[in-house]
Amino acid sequence: MQIERDKYLIKLIIRRSNGLIKIITGIRRSGKSYLLNNLFYEYLKKDGVDDSHIIKFSFDSSMDLGLIGEDVIEINSAKKKVNPQKFMNYIKTRIIDDKKYYLLLDEVQELEAFERVLNSYLRESNIDIYVTGSNSKFLSSDIITEFAGRGDEIHVLPLSFSEFISCYNGSIDEALDNYFVYGGLPAVALMKNEEQKVQYLNTQIYSVYLKDIIQRYKLKNQDSISELMEVLASGIATFVNPLKLSNTFRSIKKEDISYTTISNYIKYMEEAFIIKTAKRYDVKGKKYISTPYKIYFEDVGLRNAKLNFRQIEDTHLMENIIFNELRYRDYNVDVGVVEHRTTLNGKTERKYFEVDFVANLGREKYYIQSAYDIPDVTKLKQETKSFDLISDSFKKIIIVNKTIKPRTTENGYSIISLKDFLLNPNSLDL
Repeated sequence: MQIERDKYLIKLIIRRSNGLIKIITGIRRSGKSYLLNNLFYEYLKKDGVDDSHIIKFSFDSSMDLGLIGEDVIEINSAKKKVNPQKFMNYIKTRIIDDKKYYLLLDEVQELEAFERVLNSYLRESNIDIYVTGSNSKFLSSDIITEFAGRGDEIHVLPLSFSEFISCYNGSIDEALDNYFVYGGLPAVALMKNEEQKVQYLNTQIYSVYLKDIIQRYKLKNQDSISELMEVLASGIATFVNPLKLSNTFRSIKKEDISYTTISNYIKYMEEAFIIKTAKRYDVKGKKYISTPYKIYFEDVGLRNAKLNFRQIEDTHLMENIIFNELRYRDYNVDVGVVEHRTTLNGKTERKYFEVDFVANLGREKYYIQSAYDIPDVTKLKQETKSFDLISDSFKKIIIVNKTIKPRTTENGYSIISLKDFLLNPNSLDL
């Protein structure tokens, strides 16, 4: 079954022939290669591009490497990169006229000096370049800097719920429950057997994602970063302070892991797109607060796998899923903090109230609370206290898990269901 990724396909289409290198980033197994080599390739053909002018090359393919006289077994065993001159000589034989050629390169980090090779092709007006890669060096945020302003990044997340349900055979409620537990990696979404899903996710988190980080940064204490990831997985949607984590490791686990090391480990995980940090933003002061911050997983299925599926906490998973959906819709997402001061007997007391998400996109801004359930007025007042303290006119929204029709409170706050939010691209404006 083919899963359509129309949002990302459109992003590639509107960047077509823009004079930049289109860099498709994302966590391993999120569907980058499929987007490039299947969906975008088929689009180009349907748009009238001759197949001879679409050059696909995968640097982990034995067949493709054989075309340039390289041996995939020799490269892997010797841990060496693909010879750039052999690759460039091959491309030279494929480009035989002045018409536009589309260069679709997969796993490009396996090409030695790939940055210089790709930048050299930008000098050719008839070459349009699209690339993917998989190791943490290629996927890190500084890759755009490597291309000196000549890169245009398209970040691919695992399946959103609307994409997930397009290939799910069952009710919306069943699909959402499945999504909460096993996440949205495309391969997992297409699996029918729960045992298979668990095994696949466990293999990915331990044998792929963690292994990538350990090898890339040559980490000697492999257990420490694995244990830290488990701690972060257990504490999604709660505030994280590296200094407190360091003290926790020292007092409880009897391990001396410094604040700096923990901060670096978190950075490594984020560079590999396993997690994403959300900074605290002072809504009234209009400034960022460096620590503590929150951490969410790029895929909740991987988060659950790291905990051996022991802590399926719907409230926290729901918040993680909302965070990822907002990012899927291209919002910049922060955790809001609203300060409230009261004076009694000449003494000023400060209290801080949280807004789960402050979502920004251009001139759009939304304040969003994730509330698994609002059973009574007391809970509603608790969830909206921070909204009451915000004086601007941007929309304030509460997302609840139960099935309800969109409604507005007497204070003008919107309440929508999680399913409506996830399935309706215009749900924030209901």
